[in-house]
Amino acid sequence: MVQVAPQRMSFDAFLDWHPEDGRIFELIEGVPVAMNPIGPHEILGGELSFELNSVIRAEQLPYVIPKTATLKPFRGEAGYKPDVVVLDRGRLSQEPRWEKSSTVVSGATVKLAIEIVSTNWRDDYGLKLNDYEEMGVLEYWIVDFRALGATRYIGRPKQPTISVYSLVGDEYQLEQFRDAQPVVSPMFPQLNLTAAQIFAMAQC
Repeated sequence: MVQVAPQRMSFDAFLDWHPEDGRIFELIEGVPVAMNPIGPHEILGGELSFELNSVIRAEQLPYVIPKTATLKPFRGEAGYKPDVVVLDRGRLSQEPRWEKSSTVVSGATVKLAIEIVSTNWRDDYGLKLNDYEEMGVLEYWIVDFRALGATRYIGRPKQPTISVYSLVGDEYQLEQFRDAQPVVSPMFPQLNLTAAQIFAMAQC
């Protein structure tokens, strides 16, 4: 992600702003930041959406995966667009900003948010982790398929890691998965994938 607009913006101004080049932006601490994912990043996001949608349809769960949606944390001027987000369809009518701006302000509406790590890994492991926890997002994955995060987050030696944060009370509990370990998702226990299988999805 590359910062392209140095001026600060309020969240409401950000929602009303329509970049001429058509690119998608997040608002990070009041600064619009362009989302420029690499090809494997895009493939992985699409494959994860497909796998989750398959579970949703097979289990007839009342969830939906939007193409783009904005999550508005409680604090500051920020708006995040997860690489994959699963929403509770039944709660969308209670979201005051959903109808006009596809924005979610209640973490309870979010069943799962997934961030696929790019060069902005500090945001994924720092700002977004804290904000999603405070919002009450029920489950948050950080998919670090290129092992870009600091060793304090993914260990030493660094290796591709999926960090699954599950909300217990008002705090996240962390489990991490690597190699052939099955990824355990409290929100999607029917998902039958290992970490290695997920990382392989990024390959052409």
